[in-house]
Amino acid sequence: MPGPSSALTTLRPDLGGSFMEYDVLAREMGYIATQVFPVFEAAKPSGTFGTIPVEQLLQTRDTTRSPGSGYARGEWEFSTDTFACIEHGAEEAIDDNQATAYREWFDAEQVAAARAMSSVQRNAEIRVHDAVFNTSTWTGSSLTTAIGGGLEWDVAASAKPIADVEAAAQLVYDNSGFWPNALVITKKVFRNLRVVAEIQDVISSSGAGMPENAGMITQQMLSTVFDLPFIIVGGSTKNTAAEGATASLASVWDDEYAMVCRVSTTNDISEPCIGRTIHWSEDGSDIGGTVETYRDETVRGDIVRVRHQVDEKMLYAQAGHLLSNVTT
Repeated sequence: MPGPSSALTTLRPDLGGSFMEYDVLAREMGYIATQVFPVFEAAKPSGTFGTIPVEQLLQTRDTTRSPGSGYARGEWEFSTDTFACIEHGAEEAIDDNQATAYREWFDAEQVAAARAMSSVQRNAEIRVHDAVFNTSTWTGSSLTTAIGGGLEWDVAASAKPIADVEAAAQLVYDNSGFWPNALVITKKVFRNLRVVAEIQDVISSSGAGMPENAGMITQQMLSTVFDLPFIIVGGSTKNTAAEGATASLASVWDDEYAMVCRVSTTNDISEPCIGRTIHWSEDGSDIGGTVETYRDETVRGDIVRVRHQVDEKMLYAQAGHLLSNVTT
């Protein structure tokens, strides 16, 4: 079926901007995909890039030089990987008749843009979740650990999350030579951690005093407790019921898992990290979703479209250790 030409499509930054900047919106909605897989801007939509094995990065050599002799020269190899940025998008139709009839109740354009943008961003969140909380990628004792019975993090009196995270951090270092810098958890797991006796004892004994209630324990406090710069808390929700059916709501991120990992802090694609969101913007894509409108006379209405073109790429499994069974 023919679609509108680019000349008939109007970019609508006003609709995108009405939901604030993407990173602000993402935090408020509990989206963490681009914190776990930070964005790397690609020059083309697909291609090949080099990955340097961690053993090559950390290789030692004799650097002693005698007068008149040369310096030690090393040789190294790199592997290749591929990426392919896929376009994702969603549209909402605004029927002229309905928009006019209900305009005193709501702004149809705003609602349509919010629904389309939410669909695009939530699906990106689901893709990163599926890549990170993945027992097929993280398998074997060096890459995953199941929390023992009675020590789950929602068993406040007996849970030992500090020891669990420390053991996972050590395994990340043993596998990659780099210390992890992040703990990825759900909002529910975060709330469970705040009432764990072990964590409250550490905060109290640190000299900070015990907060009047667990709700005063912040992500920054947990960052200090676990000695990890980033505590990344996923709080987004999805409705898995069919359209029109009774809602079946669930967290996008699974309460059964926690990931101790290294997330990238630079724009260097070769930096060892758990993964990247590779984004191609040449066709007008914005990482949070480009908002456009066009006219469709077959439905006598305006169409609001939100789209972006990305590839959520897992890079180094060794840069993460997956903890399972963290919730009973």
